[in-house]
Amino acid sequence: RAAGTVVSVTSDSIQIMRDEVQFIDVSQKQLVSVAASLIPFLENDDANRALMGSNMQRQAVPLVRAEAPLVGTGMEQITARDSGAVVICQRDGAVDYVDSQRIIIRVSGEGYGLKGRENEDFGADIYNLTKFKRSNQNTCINQKPVVKAGAKVKKGEVLADGPCTELGELALGRNVLVAFMPWRGYNFEDAILVSEKLVTDDYFTSIHIEEFEIEARDTKLGPEEITRDIPNVSEDFLKDLDDSGIIRIGAHVRPGDILVGKVTPKGETQLTPEEKLLRAIFGEKSGDVRDASLTTPPGIEGTVVDVKIFCRKGVEKDGRALQIEQEQIARMEKNLNDEIRILKEENRNRITEILLGKKLIAPLTEKRKKKEILPKGTVLDRDVTAKLTVDDLMRVEVDSKKGELDEIREIEERTERKIQILKRLHEEKIAQLKKGDELAPGVIKLVKVYVAMKRKLSVGDKMAGRHGNKGVIARILPQEDMPYLPDGTPVEIVLNPLGVPSRMNVGQILETHLGWAARALGLYFSTPVFDGATEKEIKDYLKEAKLPSTGKTVLWDGKSGEPFDQKVCVGYIYMMKLSHLVDDKIHARSIGPYSLITQQPLGGKAQFGGQRFGEMEVWALEAYGAAHILQELLTVKSDDVYGRTKIYEALVKGETTVDPGLPESFNVLVRELQSLCLDIELRAGSPAEPGAAGGDAR
Repeated sequence: RAAGTVVSVTSDSIQIMRDEVQFIDVSQKQLVSVAASLIPFLENDDANRALMGSNMQRQAVPLVRAEAPLVGTGMEQITARDSGAVVICQRDGAVDYVDSQRIIIRVSGEGYGLKGRENEDFGADIYNLTKFKRSNQNTCINQKPVVKAGAKVKKGEVLADGPCTELGELALGRNVLVAFMPWRGYNFEDAILVSEKLVTDDYFTSIHIEEFEIEARDTKLGPEEITRDIPNVSEDFLKDLDDSGIIRIGAHVRPGDILVGKVTPKGETQLTPEEKLLRAIFGEKSGDVRDASLTTPPGIEGTVVDVKIFCRKGVEKDGRALQIEQEQIARMEKNLNDEIRILKEENRNRITEILLGKKLIAPLTEKRKKKEILPKGTVLDRDVTAKLTVDDLMRVEVDSKKGELDEIREIEERTERKIQILKRLHEEKIAQLKKGDELAPGVIKLVKVYVAMKRKLSVGDKMAGRHGNKGVIARILPQEDMPYLPDGTPVEIVLNPLGVPSRMNVGQILETHLGWAARALGLYFSTPVFDGATEKEIKDYLKEAKLPSTGKTVLWDGKSGEPFDQKVCVGYIYMMKLSHLVDDKIHARSIGPYSLITQQPLGGKAQFGGQRFGEMEVWALEAYGAAHILQELLTVKSDDVYGRTKIYEALVKGETTVDPGLPESFNVLVRELQSLCLDIELRAGSPAEPGAAGGDAR
């Protein structure tokens, strides 16, 4: 900014005359990254919190109903465009057709042949939109058109929104009405209190897509088979599978449901008399194979949105694979037909434009019958040409310059060439589709099933603003219990004011004030980094919106109906839901897999493991003298193999006590010592007295 004479030379920064400045950055945004340049009032935030804010924007989950921020920085549109999430128009034209799957742009190519516009030509640009595709973070990539049929579009214009965009602007979260105040201890230590309205109105609802895959391999005992014919499985479990044994699209699945039926051959084993009887009654098949189907894992409940089948080259495709292939071919043929239709229509329009107003110097007759269509001397206008075919238009003889007739022929030839190229490319794509897939050695078939889940906001989800102000939802309150404004509007989210001073991210308060003014005035503000709105400007906008210039107002308690003692900072803040969702982290185990060596339960959600009861937790129980719980945890609930079977018996018989056996970890220790050449073994009997000769243990 302009400055006067030198104010201070001893400090780091000095003020000098404008004409003495010899070097300056082009833009203030050059100093920071793209993510940091999306934070309004960045200059008012501590560096550590700004770093958190820029990192957490990358963890934002795409919402079902995204909303651009009321207070932005002007970088939102540039970021959305350069990220490749939105669909950009490649050539000027008009929107010919729009649906949820594709957008067709009719390119008229009016500048074709002019200097600098040589590449413009008539035709059709088809933009196929991505629908409900899984991202690497298991979120949903979905594109929605923002243009309407008949609209004129320019090169570089946004045709369709992607995930996290609204009308071509980055939209990572939602603008919510916030109050900075404590509320009965529920927003203690960065916890967040939210209104039930955010859940019921799907403010922060997101769609997540999980991928499950299964392979059919060629084994030594014979090939595995993907089939509906699974041994010892009732018809209820197979109701959503098709004839190929693959679940139908649209089926609702819960944990344990079969997604893909698979049987694998098993080696010949000695059969019990009962099995022999069953095989005699029900036939041989069930005994030769075992069930190896793909089932829905714990914690997954949703709708099947897509199925992909990959078959090895040379393997005959099943009914479902052929059906998917036919659907893909039908889509490709639809695109081809539309492109050819638009090419022919534009070709006709070009030829008509050249012939308009020309007079026939010879009668136009039908090709074979020689029947006269138009007499000599007819002036060609739009009504006359509309009744003629393209073939007829090519045969008319008119009083025109030679160059015009050559141009008509060139247009027709160019159109024909384009149609031939389109057909050839279409045939190549179909040949590629039918060829089969490259699979790993030994794999006959690979099936991928995609299950979509709708996740509403729930207690335990992580949320954050753009200033590093993160927190976890502690309680979802009914709307009527939330604090409300003097006009009766309940606030939507309550944040703790103690989260601001020590973190020094005051940008969130300024954003809240300006957001309040923006919503009241119906405006969107852009405050670039290091060049944002001043406090005076924010106060002026609040006054213009007839709101308190302090940004504070009296709030009323939704439970008691009494006003709170102090005025409260209220406004609109931009909040995002982050990918650390409680549904992905919550885990419980009943009976599950055990480690082969230690015989202890495995760890982690992925392995359906147990909770580790570590050294310090043991000390805690020892300090309390909880001997029986401790003994149970260290034996029958862990690696006492004998005790595990006995406790099942005890539960069945209704007994309350169980005798713990020897933990497997003791045997592991003995083996470890034996590997060090120490002869240690455990003998039955009473322990020897200290100092006594002999003894049972050695």
